[in-house]
Amino acid sequence: MLGTALGSHSTGQTTVTSLAVANPGSLIQSVDWVAIAPPLIAALAALAVLVTDLFLPARHKRWLGRLTAAALALAIVSLLPLTGGSPRATFCAQNVTGATDNAGCSYVADHFALVFQLLALGGALIAALLSAHTVEREELPGGEYWFLLLSSATGAALLPASRDLATLVIALEVASLPAFALVALRRDGRGAEAALKFFLSSVTATAVMLLGIGFVYAASGSLHLGAVATGLEHAPAQLKPLAEAGAVLTLAGFAFKVAAVPFHFWVPDTYTGAPLPVAGYLSVVGKAAGLAGLALVTTIAFRPYAHTWGLVLAVLAAVTMTVGNAGALRQRFDTRYSAVRLLAWSSVGQAGYLLVPLAAAGYAPTTSDPLGATAAYALIYGVVNLGAFGVVAAVGRRSEAGVDDFRGLFARRRWTALALAFFLLCLAGLPPGVIGLFGKVVVFRAAVDAGLGWLAVVMAVNVVVALYYYLRWTAVLFAPAPEGAEEAGERVAAAAGTAPERRLPVSLTATLGLTASVAVVLSVAPQLVLQVVGGSLF
Repeated sequence: MLGTALGSHSTGQTTVTSLAVANPGSLIQSVDWVAIAPPLIAALAALAVLVTDLFLPARHKRWLGRLTAAALALAIVSLLPLTGGSPRATFCAQNVTGATDNAGCSYVADHFALVFQLLALGGALIAALLSAHTVEREELPGGEYWFLLLSSATGAALLPASRDLATLVIALEVASLPAFALVALRRDGRGAEAALKFFLSSVTATAVMLLGIGFVYAASGSLHLGAVATGLEHAPAQLKPLAEAGAVLTLAGFAFKVAAVPFHFWVPDTYTGAPLPVAGYLSVVGKAAGLAGLALVTTIAFRPYAHTWGLVLAVLAAVTMTVGNAGALRQRFDTRYSAVRLLAWSSVGQAGYLLVPLAAAGYAPTTSDPLGATAAYALIYGVVNLGAFGVVAAVGRRSEAGVDDFRGLFARRRWTALALAFFLLCLAGLPPGVIGLFGKVVVFRAAVDAGLGWLAVVMAVNVVVALYYYLRWTAVLFAPAPEGAEEAGERVAAAAGTAPERRLPVSLTATLGLTASVAVVLSVAPQLVLQVVGGSLF
């Protein structure tokens, strides 16, 4: 058969094989450059920043940050041509067994991919705006910082459009590896320790995931997600234990990226040791990348095991939101780093809410509504959580700030205090943070519609528990300031040997203005983001 395909003929007793094919052009396929434009622009910008840094004088290094923000904005704009019409695909294999439509393609720009690419690139853009002042104030190496941020954003934008296991792993590592270095850029012992914990735990999770993918490939005979599902359905009986073990190990690897319990232990220490913009970036973009990968492998590749992984994710969601909220409740407000640690534990709890619709997708007859709920809640969470990190950066300037440093903030910086109060109320799901309330209702409804009443009850209890620390932090903002305290964060600035700044830098003002404006607009017109709930993402 191989000789026939390659073109073989016999001359006497010798068989001559010709490597030429009848139609060489059939082996060449065109690349849809419009489809791959979002991650491609970020990748090219990363290379441009790296090269430009070699020739740019030190006094002009700040232009690298502006180039980074402009490139990310351009990548977001490049999503617009992909919003209309049918999904666009490229890098397709024509002979993938069981392939239908775009199932044999490695890159598909469908509704699901566009939503999570918007979240990844938008989160990276806000993190870039938030980073401009941090890079200068903490004297971080600008060229390396912006290159690593763009590189990580490239992987995060590539992952939602990946449709084979190999591309998924590569995209996930491209998003993760630069993040390790970003955490370590703080030149103190805490940054190095945080990066080491993050690196070792992530490498372990990746090794487990790769082992699982190897098992899945051995059982299904394919790496394309659609063909994997077909292969698992028709796998021989003796290979089913191997396939099931591979699915469990693969899900464990992605659960680490989402910071689900028990793979959450690295989060508080990593967030406190990293520069504040990097912590915000990890809490949103890093989590979005893991969530997108988890959604793809479960709803497409592991579709034959839907009820099994649906139950596993339901238990994982319940435990994650409970442990996250319990950790936040135990956080003392009068200690250093308590503001970032509280947001870190909050992000673990929010990860539990994000897993609820994915668990519901294992029980629902169709996957559109549950996945839409996950996408909608991820967009809402991304905006308000990055806004909260922006206020922490504006008040404390470094991650050492405690929650008590925000006491009386309304009397000193009225608009900054109101912005943080609004972000916290959105995370809690209380008015006037209407968009946060709608997001939680959508997630709650996904669980109820899938018949997961017990999970809906657990979520409701956790939402009520979380109100305590969100409202307590909000109350601190409007409490009377301690006598002699003229500036929130003054204690942190004195410890660092720097004078507190009286006016917010332009980059921080832009960050707070952008996130607060988007959150207010979505609260007034929640249909702008909640419309993804009703549509089919695939």
